[in-house]
Amino acid sequence: MNAIGNFTPLRRAKEAFDRYRGMGRRDRLRWWGDFLLNNALYIILLLLVIYVQYYSAVELNARNTFLSFESIVDILKKSAASLFLALGVGGIIVLTGTDLSAGRLMGLAMLVSASLLQKSDLATKMWPGLDPLPIPVVILLVMAIGGIVGAFNGFCVARFSLHPFIVTLATQLMLYGFILIYMTWGNNGGQPIAGLTESYKNIVKGTVNIGSVAVPYYVFYAIIATVIMWFVWNRTTLGKNMYAVGANPEAANVSGVNVAATIILVFTMAGLLYGFSGFVEAARIGSNNATAGMNAELDAIAACVIGGVSFTGGTGKISGIVTGVILLQIITVALQWLGVSTNLQYIIKGVIILVAVAIDMRKYLVRK
Repeated sequence: MNAIGNFTPLRRAKEAFDRYRGMGRRDRLRWWGDFLLNNALYIILLLLVIYVQYYSAVELNARNTFLSFESIVDILKKSAASLFLALGVGGIIVLTGTDLSAGRLMGLAMLVSASLLQKSDLATKMWPGLDPLPIPVVILLVMAIGGIVGAFNGFCVARFSLHPFIVTLATQLMLYGFILIYMTWGNNGGQPIAGLTESYKNIVKGTVNIGSVAVPYYVFYAIIATVIMWFVWNRTTLGKNMYAVGANPEAANVSGVNVAATIILVFTMAGLLYGFSGFVEAARIGSNNATAGMNAELDAIAACVIGGVSFTGGTGKISGIVTGVILLQIITVALQWLGVSTNLQYIIKGVIILVAVAIDMRKYLVRK
């Protein structure tokens, strides 16, 4: 067999094609039915992209259409900003859990970052007597906050056998309370926290020109975070244990895996990502208030399930999360092109989550 024949994806494709050729008419119809159902979400997304491209080019006669180079670059930038949260939530979903506190934890990190990195001469500075802290100190502080909250969530799940949905729902409410309290401290008086230092904004929104494209620094941070998480998931004992616990915690425990420690570490890792995400988002947005991070976890969860991270546990890839984030941003931008209201977008995203989970469960039942 030649080198191409030894290439695993091509070999698998050839084996699948050979199996298909050996099927009878009824089996082939069943195969196509399963294919259409299992990939219904991707088919719908493809049709949506085709329609919006037609709508932007013909109906709107736009200079830069939906699939123009500028639009694609903008989608990739937005995807990079959303990726940190999805990378954290993805690991928890692999454990058959979820995290409803992710958005509020990111929001708290946003407010803390912004309040500690305001300009010294700002009239509405939250802490008038405090000079802007060194940026590395702020990054470590907000990541520490995220890690502590994540470890708390993981401890409650592991130690008391509570479902992650209930634990993170409670944490979400507590974090929102902390956010409201924090907004009333200092000289802020509940006003949005703005007036960030130029060095803070530049370290996040500064750009590097690649050809004619200005790429913000936070895109590179997202790439680095993705590489780190890929390594953790695929090349470390923690990653191996995470998949084992997600697939079957009882079997993992019998095999010598410390199930409780694995759960706590995965939640802690997610919290660290949420904290760093808050640092990035605060500078990217520029003006932060009590609604910071609200419902951001919905996009993260939706991106993960679209990308094939299964709620049945033990299944998911970093590449799938990245794909899911990009596809969700394509949906969001497409709906904006079509003039769909923000309120209706939440409904559509909820439907997407429901459909994606239903398709995922159907695949699981078929495998069983």
